[in-house]
Amino acid sequence: MSKKYKEFLENFTEELVILSPGRINLIGEHTDYNNGFVLPTAIDKRIIFSFEKNGTDSQCSLYSVTYDTMLHLDLKKIKPSNIEWENYILGVLHELLEITDTVKGFNCIIKSELPIGAGISSSAALECGLAYGLNKLFDLKLQKITLIELSQRAEHNYVGTKCGIMDQFASVMSERHKVILLDCMNTTYKLIDADFDPYTILLLNTNVSHNLASSDYNTRREECEAVVNIISSKYKNIKSLRDVTKSILTEFKQELSSKLYQRASYVIEENERVLLASEVLERGDLQKFGELMYQSHRGLQHQYQVSCKELDFLVDFSENYNQIIGSRMMGGGFGGCTINLIHKDTIDDYLIKIKKAYKDRFTIELTSLIAVPSQGTSIQE
Repeated sequence: MSKKYKEFLENFTEELVILSPGRINLIGEHTDYNNGFVLPTAIDKRIIFSFEKNGTDSQCSLYSVTYDTMLHLDLKKIKPSNIEWENYILGVLHELLEITDTVKGFNCIIKSELPIGAGISSSAALECGLAYGLNKLFDLKLQKITLIELSQRAEHNYVGTKCGIMDQFASVMSERHKVILLDCMNTTYKLIDADFDPYTILLLNTNVSHNLASSDYNTRREECEAVVNIISSKYKNIKSLRDVTKSILTEFKQELSSKLYQRASYVIEENERVLLASEVLERGDLQKFGELMYQSHRGLQHQYQVSCKELDFLVDFSENYNQIIGSRMMGGGFGGCTINLIHKDTIDDYLIKIKKAYKDRFTIELTSLIAVPSQGTSIQE
């Protein structure tokens, strides 16, 4: 920490500490904003928020340990910033102030354990941790689903990413040793035991973030909406790709471009994979679960086209290693992580091999993270 902020830190009196986790998604990518199904959970790496009221009506100071920088703001003059990370904060405050006038001046220290750009949703952790903390600090009495929805709106309105609700939902609602089968159409969900023994969830971070990510994410959403608009001209009850069956999509194949047909096919097939994956996980068929992960990746690679050569290399490499039973890209795509189900006794051996192969191929250091299904956003006791 720099000397510049030393006085702020020395005078800080911690009243409340919030732990807001990152998340993984085992299967169900790009389905959430299409009102589909996903299978995420929070992990044991998180952003830590320390809060104090400062006695003012509207002055706030937030110090980021990660960026070693301070954000000063006035609650009466919230507006978007040119600095991306600040917009996650400002967006949440904007949405909170739309529904309550009880938030007053506060100070906050933010420290992250989450790698940025790894596809484990540090953005949702930042949004939800701030919203959750202010809800407790000022006794706003807002329900968890309200905090989830306002955090999602913050990302839409201030960051400009038209994300689905999965990341925020998983960050807040997860429980230890469980995964969430979430229906993004109506936010109904089911908790499923996350018993992968003797396998472990290993994340491999490509450490690349292609600048296509945010713009192409929104483009994919627009492409899916374009399909819905064409089909709903005949079928008035269809509001999203969730309502489209394979037979209905086939009926419109001549009216859709090849690209749009492939996008929609992927989403419909991925929803089916998520439901099947939840069933096989409940009955302990991990081999079948792993097969579905591989199928998901190939759909993302070829039909939805949000993968990249680095992600594909990692998935291809894993297919020749018997101790990995499932692998796929995770997150928005164009970089970030693969998620792998690997036998716990072979992790060290595999990491030596894959890190060398990846470095030889791309001259980039591959980093790794073991992810454990964990509790959602909570107060540190």
